[in-house]
Amino acid sequence: MEEKRIQEIDKNFASKEVQEKNIVYMDPLESPFKIYGLPAIEEERTYCRIPKNPLKKLSQAVQYSAWNTAGGRVRFMTDSPFVSIKAEILSGKDMSHMPRSGISGFDFYVGSKENRTYIASAIPDYGVTCYEGIAYGHQKGVQEWTIHFPLYNGVKKLWIGIQEGSVINLAPMYSIAKPIVFYGSSITQGGCASRPGNSYSNILSRWLDADIYNLGFSGNAKGETEMAEYIAGIDMSLFVMDYDHNAPDVEFLAQTHEPFFKIIREAKPSLPIVIISKPDFDIGAETNKKRRSVIYKTYENAIKAGDSCVYFIDGETLFGKENRDSCTVDGCHPNDLGFMRMAEVIYPVIKRLFIGRKG
Repeated sequence: MEEKRIQEIDKNFASKEVQEKNIVYMDPLESPFKIYGLPAIEEERTYCRIPKNPLKKLSQAVQYSAWNTAGGRVRFMTDSPFVSIKAEILSGKDMSHMPRSGISGFDFYVGSKENRTYIASAIPDYGVTCYEGIAYGHQKGVQEWTIHFPLYNGVKKLWIGIQEGSVINLAPMYSIAKPIVFYGSSITQGGCASRPGNSYSNILSRWLDADIYNLGFSGNAKGETEMAEYIAGIDMSLFVMDYDHNAPDVEFLAQTHEPFFKIIREAKPSLPIVIISKPDFDIGAETNKKRRSVIYKTYENAIKAGDSCVYFIDGETLFGKENRDSCTVDGCHPNDLGFMRMAEVIYPVIKRLFIGRKG
């Protein structure tokens, strides 16, 4: 039997082709677009998660991963009935356990405040580094658009297209304008969400109407002093410390966790800090209890020292009670169900911290 691609058999699996002819493409580095999650984008005009000067001080692996655009977003307002993109990404490679839509795709959302709704994704074919995608709005008139960037790939160039003659304006600022900074492992980076908008930090960004910086570095968030010093210099609204997974063993975690926390705390005495232990608790539970104890000790010592701005979330609770074994793709990295459950646990904790506060 002749071998066929599934796209030839089921057209629902084929990428949407951009067939509109009256499209005007623009550079999202220019106004009225605004890019979030990439702190040096306006000065350096490159799609990197860390500015070039502090990046030089970090490990080679972090320097590489910083070009993955996890947490990057572009927002704008338009009455165009559709929005399209043309993207040039850094790599056409895939992973065996994460969909290409999450690794290299862009997600389109419409709506404002806490009511942003997913409508489509732009996904490259295998091996492709230049591709297009399009999404159609659900209603007429001016709408707010948010486009989430790839989680495990980098962006070299990006253009955004709207219908010729359409209005385009700056989107309103987030309700929580100073970013929530997430530091952690591959799970924090978004592995293995099926698409960018389903990583737990991006879910929280939408639910909280908050800007975020995603400092998840796959396999390489190890509580380095240089990273703590960089994070301590960020003007942020809240810090989420979630690097349990990348500490190679309990002893390493014990040596780095509290010192890392203290560097942030000394620089930011009143900053809310949320400390989280690893979510995939059940495999190796006895070791994970020891790891959790190390992390809880950081929290406990801070409380004893009079810190009223530190909060602890037990990673064992993040996947819920029922069907916990359905929350990962490989016993470790969350799938979309796992990320949704993580967000559902973390959201009320962070939400309470912002009640009565301005971001």
